[in-house]
Amino acid sequence: MVFSSHIFLFYFLPFALLVYYLSPARGKALALTLVSYIFYGWWNPWFVFLMLGSTAVDYYCGKLITADSATARQRKTGVITSVITNLSVLAFFKYAAFFASNLEAVGIGIEMPEFLYRVVLPVGISFYTFQSMSYSIDLYRGHARPARNFVDFACYVAMFPQLVAGPIVRYGSVADQLVSRRHTVEGFVAGFTRFNYGFAKKILIANNVGTIADACFSAGTSSLSPGMAWLGVLAYAFQIYFDFSAYSDMAIGLGRMFGFQFPENFNSPYRSKSITEFWRRWHISLSSFLRDYLYIPLGGNRIGVGRTYINLFLVMLIGGLWHGAQWTFVIWGIIHGIMLTAERLAGEKLWLHKIPSRVRMILTFLILLITWVFFRADNLSIAMNYLSAMFFLCETGASAKLLQASVIDFYSVIALVVAAAVTWLLPRTADLLEKVTLLKCIIGLVLLLVAVRQMFYQGFNPFLYFQF
Repeated sequence: MVFSSHIFLFYFLPFALLVYYLSPARGKALALTLVSYIFYGWWNPWFVFLMLGSTAVDYYCGKLITADSATARQRKTGVITSVITNLSVLAFFKYAAFFASNLEAVGIGIEMPEFLYRVVLPVGISFYTFQSMSYSIDLYRGHARPARNFVDFACYVAMFPQLVAGPIVRYGSVADQLVSRRHTVEGFVAGFTRFNYGFAKKILIANNVGTIADACFSAGTSSLSPGMAWLGVLAYAFQIYFDFSAYSDMAIGLGRMFGFQFPENFNSPYRSKSITEFWRRWHISLSSFLRDYLYIPLGGNRIGVGRTYINLFLVMLIGGLWHGAQWTFVIWGIIHGIMLTAERLAGEKLWLHKIPSRVRMILTFLILLITWVFFRADNLSIAMNYLSAMFFLCETGASAKLLQASVIDFYSVIALVVAAAVTWLLPRTADLLEKVTLLKCIIGLVLLLVAVRQMFYQGFNPFLYFQF
């Protein structure tokens, strides 16, 4: 089930709100947990048991870590058990087939079991395993208090608004809200309005520019002129930003409707003037997670200059792998790791600091476009061929005009123009809706109605980050 579907809008969401608000105060966490399990089990009911098992392991590891009689060794055993369990589950479902195919490819004579290639990736597993695991780590570090009971913790892990594509919410940020939260008409309206704006971004912008990106990346190099290649990756840059930020907007809005305050996940990332700044603005919950749970434990910048650069590189490499079990994601992470390392190495002497900020923003965006090619391409061969087309390194056939004619139409051009305007001219949605007025509510309702009408013409339109 996806937010941008009639089943969610007209059936599940009204049902979830009705069950939640009719439940007594003490039963609201249980009500939200149960409807969240229904939401998650819509794809595959069996995966609910996987999430429930992960939840149980981390909850009881947390009890071991915080027990009054726990020794230092027992506390360490608790956190290690939590980390190993979550990473093992993630590794099996997400990376088993990848590692099996690569081991066979290098010809070491090991025949992998056939079932490894048929493993189905549970939706959202990368998000909820990180959340659940961070609970145990934070308890071990003394950064959070243990959950009151299993239902509260299960509600935190399974909460459907941000379950399958973030933002990654740390337990400490919602611990008090799980115990007590305010439900007001103003908060509900603000959340509903935020949801409407996010819904419109997904349907009216992301999906429309996505048709351009899909056509260009599925075309052969002989059908791609340099102009169409650049247009295709530009469309994908807008698609992934508006698709993912739309989900975050909708998740944050839904959270408000149920009384929760979730952290922001985007801050106009394409206005960044360096790759370092980009990672402070893009998928903020993931970048901060990698910083606090990987970069700092590796030593951060405390063990010397050389180790700092190695740590930065490793974090981005792992960040690339987190997005998917493909070499294209590895290359994407490596490029970002190299850029972050180079920018830190150069420091204030970086030549980019000597040119106008708008030029720096354009140059950074061009670098991001090149890296998005690897992120979007199905394999390395397609990525390299696409880059060749972008940089005039392959011949263009007569079919290029057919691609151009089939891709560029009135709606796609309008979607690109609107995407560019929203990206670089308007404030981010959080700032735009910081104070919700009657006019903004009306605009949100109009956008919702227009987007719903458009939704029925688009068919199934899952969010891009569902695959991660």
